[in-house]
Amino acid sequence: MRYRKLTPALYRVKLPARMKPVTRKQPLLATQPPAPVRSIGELYAIAMTQAGKAAQRYGQLAAAGDDAFEPVRCVFEVLHHRELERAESIKKDCVAAIGRAPDVVDLRWTPTDLVPAQELSDMENSLLSTAYGAWALAVRHRERAFVFWTYVAALAESVGVRTTAEDLAREALHDGNLLRRERRLAWRAERKSASDKGSTNSEISTAALLESLLLKDILLWSQEMPPPQRGRLLSLIGSHGEVPAPETKDAAMPGAEPLEEIKRRAQRHAEQLCTIYLDEADSAVDQSGLELAQQLATRSIARLADLRALASLPG
Repeated sequence: MRYRKLTPALYRVKLPARMKPVTRKQPLLATQPPAPVRSIGELYAIAMTQAGKAAQRYGQLAAAGDDAFEPVRCVFEVLHHRELERAESIKKDCVAAIGRAPDVVDLRWTPTDLVPAQELSDMENSLLSTAYGAWALAVRHRERAFVFWTYVAALAESVGVRTTAEDLAREALHDGNLLRRERRLAWRAERKSASDKGSTNSEISTAALLESLLLKDILLWSQEMPPPQRGRLLSLIGSHGEVPAPETKDAAMPGAEPLEEIKRRAQRHAEQLCTIYLDEADSAVDQSGLELAQQLATRSIARLADLRALASLPG
């Protein structure tokens, strides 16, 4: 199965996916286990809960999206089946260890969420998500599992719990290495695809041209909007609703585009602009350049959020 390049998960306000999720400054594990794991049954109940939740959330993305999401969906199909297999393995190990399957009644606290729903939602909602980014996100999840189980091992009060937690940490580390290989293959495939396209590559890399294309898309989009929503949409380009929509529109004109395609393209351009301005802020060499890039990024992020909200409105 061949994969293409992926981008990382988005941020709280659905920022565009970045190329290298490992550069995120937030810690892998937001909170440590709140208490020591006291028994093997409790430990396996935690592991089973985490694997089941991961399988469910990966499965949702494996069934989500449109045709454009297909390369990313394929990755989540693989991840979904991996987590189902992990859950089955945990069940067998638990039966071998204590004579019964994991049971949620053994839980004394809510297991740490290793596959946050927000990260996956960001991936699904981004128009720039790729297979590389999906593999990168999966790597991050297994890194988080490794950190979690090392905490459990460190807090363990019995040899059995500590040894089993260490085994689960080693498994997460091994899985992470396998996923990094897939991530690397996806990256190379994407680079090769971009290289093969050469000068025919349709990706627009300049902010000025993207802003111009976005302006055109918003004006086209506004023609289909009722007055209150049209004003909100046009305010995103500084017109504050002062640009009137044409009184008539010939839908049969050659080259006329479906409204959904215009909406999708506008959001893609807005997301690309967010990425460009964020990258410029990361690479700024002086304070004035940093402040300007941050202002542009802030404005672009708010604009993208508004475009997504308007695109979700009925009609």
